[in-house]
Amino acid sequence: MTITFKRRSLLMSTLFGAGYLGLRALATGVPVGILMGGRKALADGASACIDKTKAQYFVMSTSYLGDPINANVPGSYDIGAITHSTDPTMAATKFAFGGGTTTAALPWSQLPTNILQRTTFWHIMSNTPVHPAEPNVLTLLNTTQSNEMLPSLLAKQMAPCLNTIQSQPITVGATNPTEALKFEGQALPIIPPLALKSTLTNPTTGPLLGLTNLQAIRDNTLGQLSDLYRTSATKAQKAYLDSLILSQSEIRGINQSLLDMLSSITDNSVASQITAAIALIKMNVTPVVAIHIPFGGDNHNDTVLATETTQTVAGVASIEALIQSIDTNNMTDQVSFMSLNVFGRTLGPSNTDGRQHNPNHQVSVTIGTQFKSGIVGGIQAVGSDYGCMSINSSSGAGVASGGDIATTDTLSSFGKTMLASVGVDDTTIDTLISGGKVISGALA
Repeated sequence: MTITFKRRSLLMSTLFGAGYLGLRALATGVPVGILMGGRKALADGASACIDKTKAQYFVMSTSYLGDPINANVPGSYDIGAITHSTDPTMAATKFAFGGGTTTAALPWSQLPTNILQRTTFWHIMSNTPVHPAEPNVLTLLNTTQSNEMLPSLLAKQMAPCLNTIQSQPITVGATNPTEALKFEGQALPIIPPLALKSTLTNPTTGPLLGLTNLQAIRDNTLGQLSDLYRTSATKAQKAYLDSLILSQSEIRGINQSLLDMLSSITDNSVASQITAAIALIKMNVTPVVAIHIPFGGDNHNDTVLATETTQTVAGVASIEALIQSIDTNNMTDQVSFMSLNVFGRTLGPSNTDGRQHNPNHQVSVTIGTQFKSGIVGGIQAVGSDYGCMSINSSSGAGVASGGDIATTDTLSSFGKTMLASVGVDDTTIDTLISGGKVISGALA
């Protein structure tokens, strides 16, 4: 992929802000806010975070296609009439999970134990059968404050805790403009992995080329901060600033590891999206990166569910690769995975050669140390097919009727629980998302 200078400048500005202040933040560890705001920002910086001990980055997979991931996960095998792929690679398999046993398609059972121990499957509903409603689903059907998307809510809350370069999330895997994220009502650009690689590792303008580049930026920036450090900061503020500033050896390590990661990108595949997401997190650019992991797509005419089978096997493998990359980069306790799609797929016995849109059932997957391993919610007959159950918020169990979270509130409850999982307090959560409840039974 060839990227023009104008396009490269635009991407650099998107990633690192006006004047590329983000590069200075990357090279020093000092947040952009302090570099821009000086003494006042330094005074505010240490207290802006709600709960630093629970802060998380998120890699989020989202699809406007409405993949049939809901048909083959734990919790989807409790009703015999539900249709599953008959391919041997998708065989119904019983395995240890969530403190007991469950049944799911074979690929899920093959995830390593250390990944399953922090995996949760959420049986919820998006209440829409329409592809273009993806942005509305990400705003939890317009139940969020100012119709902010869930990934943007999470990013806003986490940015002060993680001292990221920007608060806005970044999309590297959108396959359609419908999947593009918004922040405070403004559409955010999509940055494919190849564009990210070309921008940051360009031989003439790439900011990561050469082991001395970031070091020079670091030294120059710290020199500019010297007056603030010497004359304006209190003892506590100096200690806070010292805790942020990276050493030259740390800069060299970051520089080389990022170059190695980005140089391995050769396309815009899921594997490359994962590499780009990890690189952006290691650069501390944003708290949330969106990717797209296919799980069968819009499979109305999918003979013997062949595409569903192929993409489910590959999709689970991609999730495993992502989590292994997180662990390899020593970020197990810092990075979570979350999925949320526009809708799920029909499940009944007529779905052997394809599935239709299902507004009543969508499965999200989360993987993170702050979640309990297990199944939230469940499946019951709805009309001529199947949908999600109401949920008991204290246990996370699905309830045929009478759960304190109605089926129509499961989506907003999912969003509230994501915020609670990273330390956001109840009052703030209720302000940011109306309707639903935190599902405390899903939290570790």
